[in-house]
Amino acid sequence: MAFVSLKAWRARSVERASLSARLKAELTAALALGEGDALAVNEIACADPGCPDMETIVLVMRAGEPTRALRVRRPMEGVDAEAIAALAEEERAGRPTASR
Repeated sequence: MAFVSLKAWRARSVERASLSARLKAELTAALALGEGDALAVNEIACADPGCPDMETIVLVMRAGEPTRALRVRRPMEGVDAEAIAALAEEERAGRPTASR
């Protein structure tokens, strides 16, 4: 088992929180979320064959609509403008017609 220092763990935690906050801000704008809407961005391990070790899951919680889970098959560091645009398109295509 490898030793991880508390200092290194804290630095990584701050880095991950900063990255998550940046992605949330970019996704909030791209998805045109309103005041009553919420967004969660998390990185999880993916055990599916053909899936990278880590993937990013975005939960879009719009007021009055069911929560939608969007998936980017790469770690948070790999979520770029192109991936955000693709998520926005996927989310628009999956929303009920009455909400558009």
